[in-house]
Amino acid sequence: MSDEGLEEALRVRLDFMVVTSLEKVPDHTTLCRFRNLLMSQNLWDKILNLINDQLEGKGLKVTHSQGAIVDATLISSAARSRKEREGIAIDRQEENHYRIEEQEKFSKDPDATWLKKGKRSYFGYKGFMIVDQEDGYIDQVHVTPAHISEVSELKEIIKDRQDKRLYGDKGYASQSNKEMLRAKKTKNGLMEKAKRNKPLSSWQKVFNRMISKVRYRIEQGFGTLKRRFKFSRAAYFTTFKVQGQMALKAIAFNLLKASNKVSYG
Repeated sequence: MSDEGLEEALRVRLDFMVVTSLEKVPDHTTLCRFRNLLMSQNLWDKILNLINDQLEGKGLKVTHSQGAIVDATLISSAARSRKEREGIAIDRQEENHYRIEEQEKFSKDPDATWLKKGKRSYFGYKGFMIVDQEDGYIDQVHVTPAHISEVSELKEIIKDRQDKRLYGDKGYASQSNKEMLRAKKTKNGLMEKAKRNKPLSSWQKVFNRMISKVRYRIEQGFGTLKRRFKFSRAAYFTTFKVQGQMALKAIAFNLLKASNKVSYG
């Protein structure tokens, strides 16, 4: 919903009036400035944590999860790149050497980068997400330019976390990540990855199937964010603004999940 659309909804829609109980409706420019202020002060992530604390206090979200699930999805930039660059990063490639000099000459969005996934190329960002194992509530979001690899970014994403177990697909599999989890006393739930001339063993295949039975929750979360909350494409430029937008979408997602849990048990 645009800022103008939100202002109108606050004035004419009964459901918006009941939920907000505003005596005076702010105009769309005030809404825009307030949102930008929250983003510039990096407050959206703190608001997400506060909402989650309230959901835990009401018994709608588990306080101590048995495990966390991490994954990432591609988010198209709000800008269109004028041309596809040569030598772009390849998805799931551990070491991506990507030159971003003069990026502003190719797009109005200075942080968005190219990533090739399969036969398609994407221009934008990579949105990481961590959800709890039990219900799939979003605990944390993290946004980077699209070319950043999952395997190299995991350390940054979980640096302040202390989970009992961390689940992730083979995009996060590396010896250094396994050692990092061991140092944090977090049980390894990262899927095993086959290497050249070294296929997966029978035990590794069983292990991967067990992880897949848990990971579906985060895939459902990404699907809802993109279909219900229209987050296939960013609405703003720069990483920190897309980070703020993703945190806001996560808050809406968690509130919807809590509402459904109250309604349907």
